Amino acid sequence: PAGGAGGMAQAKALITKEPAPQSVPVTELPRKVCEVALNTGPDSSSGLITSGFRTAKYLTHEWHQSNSDLYNKAFTGCERGQCNRAESKELSAHAVATAQRAQQNSTAALGQHLQDIHFWKSELQRQIEDLDAETGLLTAQKLRLERALDATSVPYAIATDNLQCRERRQPPDLVNDEVEQELLKEAELIRNIQELLKRTLSQAANQMRLNRDHKEICEVDWSDKVETYNIDDKCGRYSNESTSIQFHPSSVKYEESASTPETWAKFTHDNIYRAEREKLASINLRALIDSILHDVSEDLRRQCAAVNEAFVRRCEELDDAKHNLEHHLKNVLREIGDQEANIAALKKAIKDKEAPVKVAQTRLYDRSFRPNVELCRDEAQFRLISEVEELTETIESLKQKLLESEQSLKNLEGTRMDLEKEIAVKRNSIFIDRQKCMAHRMHYPVVLKLAGY
Repeated sequence: PAGGAGGMAQAKALITKEPAPQSVPVTELPRKVCEVALNTGPDSSSGLITSGFRTAKYLTHEWHQSNSDLYNKAFTGCERGQCNRAESKELSAHAVATAQRAQQNSTAALGQHLQDIHFWKSELQRQIEDLDAETGLLTAQKLRLERALDATSVPYAIATDNLQCRERRQPPDLVNDEVEQELLKEAELIRNIQELLKRTLSQAANQMRLNRDHKEICEVDWSDKVETYNIDDKCGRYSNESTSIQFHPSSVKYEESASTPETWAKFTHDNIYRAEREKLASINLRALIDSILHDVSEDLRRQCAAVNEAFVRRCEELDDAKHNLEHHLKNVLREIGDQEANIAALKKAIKDKEAPVKVAQTRLYDRSFRPNVELCRDEAQFRLISEVEELTETIESLKQKLLESEQSLKNLEGTRMDLEKEIAVKRNSIFIDRQKCMAHRMHYPVVLKLAGY
């Protein structure tokens, strides 16, 4: 049958060498329904493909070999079992020791890291406290700057008011004198000081912002350190008997964003370094503010003293000028009185000459009526004519002198008016400088107020 032929072909395909001679003579077996492959080799009892198709019984040596193989298998299994048990015991002990040692090392590493965290946390806390205290001190200095800036408004108002008041001086006292120069210097000094204080205020505000920013950075880092410290402290307290431990297989990996010990320490070190740098900058700025306020107050008071001294000297000059003018006015007034008396005397003298002129001219007139030869140019005639001429010349001289005296009186009157006007100008200047300006300068702020206290 086809199936039997296929089986024979398959059996022949499995034979790799010639069959060994058999001890039992080959006899023709009864014909089977299914044709099977002939397998008479020494391995005829092995192979799953031929299982169930063998018709002969096991041979003796095969039986012994089977038992021997089973004995060896049992012995090998026991031996391997004993070795496995010994290895398992040793491995278990090693695993316990390794696990215990690893846990101790991890706990020690956590403890060391806790010390590192505590160190950096303490440094950060110190920087936070220092920055907070420094910001408070800088705030006080900033308040001093604001007070000093406000205090400069009074000197500036005084200086500008003095300049405006002195504009009301009348010529010729409206001069660019030492007082005005010092007042202009004072006004310019105050403007420069105000600009300096404003710039310093801006620097102080910016430094305070930097202090707060770096304090906030340190606080965030400190807060992270505190949270990490609590986490690592809790981790360090875990033991094999803890009830809150459990499996977290996904935690056994490195985060891509995780830092290294070097970058971790460098991050906090850089934060502390920048905070320390800003603290030093704030300390230097406070020292600068102290120096600026001291110099500002000294400069203002020094310039105020210079202006006051210039005012005193100018008022003394004005007083001297006024006294001299009053002295000359007194002399002019006396001279005017004398000149008026002189003019009156001249007029009287001229008037007194009218009668002698009339007498002489009447004599000459009457003698002109002498008859005939009696109209003689005698000595009396010459004398009368000479008298009239002398009187006329005298009167003309008196009149000329009267004109000169009147002109002199007029000039004296003009001088008197000029002197009186100039005295009024001096009084006005003295009033402006002494009563207005110097009195107003009495309200000049003291040094402490100019220094921002």
